[in-house]
Amino acid sequence: MNKISLAQMSAGQSGAIINIHGGHGIRRKLDAMGMRRGVKITKVSAQIMQGPVIVRVGSAQIALGFGMARNILIAVD
Repeated sequence: MNKISLAQMSAGQSGAIINIHGGHGIRRKLDAMGMRRGVKITKVSAQIMQGPVIVRVGSAQIALGFGMARNILIAVD
């Protein structure tokens, strides 16, 4: 099982969230968007130079800041 941050994933890669680094605020915000431990996500795209990261969670697409994406650890399929 390969573990990388969401920011390091390539577009089209999928995996399950295994950990979220950060305080209560970031965890609560991600939980409200459906992103919690064990949830399977797919990285749709990312901008160059640390721009927003777009992921698919279920049938929704969510844009996250690069800093937030760096704090989400993924077990890549």
